[in-house]
Amino acid sequence: MSIEHHDLVHEFPELREKIHAMKMDNAHFAKLFDEYHVVTKEVETMEGNNVPVSDESFEDVKKKRALLKDQLYTMLTA
Repeated sequence: MSIEHHDLVHEFPELREKIHAMKMDNAHFAKLFDEYHVVTKEVETMEGNNVPVSDESFEDVKKKRALLKDQLYTMLTA
């Protein structure tokens, strides 16, 4: 099974430069960015390694990733 990568630059390639600038200049953005990538790695590990986890737990992690992504996008487009 192929794992689809969800790092922020893959999600928003048109915002690559803004992502980099905000990571350097905005500590809150940088913290959320790092958290987003930790959660994304967790989801990809669960998907790729068939980690035994309940559907509910898996969905909770994916929802957390979506919330972080929404927060980051809002900051990037403000």
